[in-house]
Amino acid sequence: MFSEQFIQRVRFNEVDSLGIVWHGHYVKYLEDGREAWGRKYGLTYMGMYHGEGFSVPLVDLKIKYKRPLRYEESFTVETWYIPCDAAKIILGYRIFNEKNEEVLEAETTQVFVSKSGELQLSAPDFFNAWKQRMGLI
Repeated sequence: MFSEQFIQRVRFNEVDSLGIVWHGHYVKYLEDGREAWGRKYGLTYMGMYHGEGFSVPLVDLKIKYKRPLRYEESFTVETWYIPCDAAKIILGYRIFNEKNEEVLEAETTQVFVSKSGELQLSAPDFFNAWKQRMGLI
């Protein structure tokens, strides 16, 4: 399982008047997790776009909220790759609070789109090469 974790703290601008994180900010935390994971495993947004010529838009997002995060609470975002034969990147996520309680589970799906805007129905060569380097194919 190719995973990455990072720790962050809830900032004041991310909470509502009750001091809990507004639900939309969790999507940003997942983005932070994707970027950390991509840096670790060599699949960064800009590397795929400028280096390979593909954007990877999010086409599906599933979130199961378990409990809220609160102002100044630190939390861990765990992100991992979910193998798939299709031309897409599927990542799983879990966020834990500082007591190591699960805050949420999530999954995202991204597809490959060429710079000219064409959806790729087959995995691009660079992605197949990455999967081979990682021992996935």
